Amino acid sequence: MLFPSTIAGSLPKPSWLAETNKLWPQWKLAGDELAAAKLDATLLWLKHQEDAGIDIVGDGEQSRQHFVHGFLEFVDGIDFARKVEMGIRADRYKAMVPVVRGALTLKGRVHQVETRFARAHTRKKLKITLPGPMTISDTIADAHYGDKVKMAFAFADLLNKEARALEADGVDVIQFDEPAFNVFMDEVPGWGIEALHRAIDGLTCTTAVHICYGYGIKANIDWKNSLGGEWRQYEMIFPALAKSRIKQVSLECINSRVPIKLLSLLEGKDVLIGVIDVATDEVETPEKIAAVIGDALKFVPKERLVACTNCGMAPMRRDIAEAKLKALGAGAALARQRYG
Repeated sequence: MLFPSTIAGSLPKPSWLAETNKLWPQWKLAGDELAAAKLDATLLWLKHQEDAGIDIVGDGEQSRQHFVHGFLEFVDGIDFARKVEMGIRADRYKAMVPVVRGALTLKGRVHQVETRFARAHTRKKLKITLPGPMTISDTIADAHYGDKVKMAFAFADLLNKEARALEADGVDVIQFDEPAFNVFMDEVPGWGIEALHRAIDGLTCTTAVHICYGYGIKANIDWKNSLGGEWRQYEMIFPALAKSRIKQVSLECINSRVPIKLLSLLEGKDVLIGVIDVATDEVETPEKIAAVIGDALKFVPKERLVACTNCGMAPMRRDIAEAKLKALGAGAALARQRYG
């Protein structure tokens, strides 16, 4: 199939599960009720994706409070009780973060429950996301390793262990989210990609990395407005990604200031282009989505192009997210008619 559609990762949590319109929502339930509600929400979004014609579905990260902390909660050696304030993404914003105070080890499986549940309830290809090692190391304080790179590789080993288990659970695509890749551009071609290679070691399923200019929250919007008329940061890392062992690269496209010709620097990779803007409540038309795909086809072979969202939709209103999923499915279908 040409132009298969998928999501970057997160989807809004229903109002009965957690606070709405927040990136860090508080759960509304606890214990067994919360565990059951997380799976109910996962099933809900699987149904919405299938109804919208999405080809590669995800769990919508319904069992995680946050895309990074959903993994960290299952890691020993991290102190959540004594958080410290730290600058995130090169001090773009401040956050209270947990602290690594000992050697990092997994407590057990991280996403087994929701992944096996999702696998049992859809016949579609299934994608599960994990935070990338560079992004984790930029979202947590270190009081043990004394070296950001050493800590990132320790996390990469844990990610690899969970990723191998996810593949055994029947996952078709494992994606690592690395928004830090467009912040620390000088480090990506060196240790950033090597840490990613450590995380994907031994996997035979499709592997992907998602890089982006962030959720549609004020801190990110303000930062993007300071970047000028063209966002050329990717120019520094795309050649290294093209040489990497990762199969797919996911990034934003619609309504971004990323020069679309930069996609040609990802030669040999499947490119997941964002055709859904997560920073606006305006719902894209299928015609607009198909047009963006057409523009990308000037620089990406049609058999390597996947229609996606710019980023996760966790902070978005649920009804808007549902409408955007339908637009994504319809836009990809229209593109197949137009460019197939």
